[in-house]
Amino acid sequence: MNMVFLGPPGAGKGTIATQAKVFYSIPHISTGDLFRAEQEKGSELGNKVKSIIASGKLVPDEITIEVVKQRLSQDDTKNGFILDGFPRTIAQADALANIVNIDAVVNFVVDKDAVVKRISGRRFCKSTGRTYHVIYNPPKVEGIDDETGEPLYQREDDKPENVKTRLEVYDASTAPLIEYYRAKGKLVDVDASPAPEVVFDNLKKALTK
Repeated sequence: MNMVFLGPPGAGKGTIATQAKVFYSIPHISTGDLFRAEQEKGSELGNKVKSIIASGKLVPDEITIEVVKQRLSQDDTKNGFILDGFPRTIAQADALANIVNIDAVVNFVVDKDAVVKRISGRRFCKSTGRTYHVIYNPPKVEGIDDETGEPLYQREDDKPENVKTRLEVYDASTAPLIEYYRAKGKLVDVDASPAPEVVFDNLKKALTK
């Protein structure tokens, strides 16, 4: 099954994708991961992407489309895939339609206030990358990593005011995409507010309809 995952930051797309890729035996393809891999390889494309991101600009559609096209041509996608972070625009969706047929577009629906609470509560350990949440997964000692004893930090992007801005940008850019796929009869809405195992069960049920 060829799937696209849509949803705002904090909707839990990555968590569900991790479960879905195992259940369906298909790769989870994130454009962010693809760009990072190219940069780590030091390829011409990776260097180009690095300079674009460093300048604060968005990677142009033609580069993103080419990277995704190359990835979808690999053998492990023959039985399907999960695309996460692509497409982001109607132009990208049109380009994707010319590369491969998409069976379902899963739209993870979650209340904005819940997203702000989820993201703004995240805390990280710099040396290990370990993630906590002040409500859902707190450390044993407030503000301190369980294993290293280091102080935890909050990413700038995760501060409530910045989360709200990110959600506004997401709504503006993705709302047309949701309607685009709904009109094609490919959109599947899934409530992303319950626990991950419940969301995943709901996803499986929605995809079998």
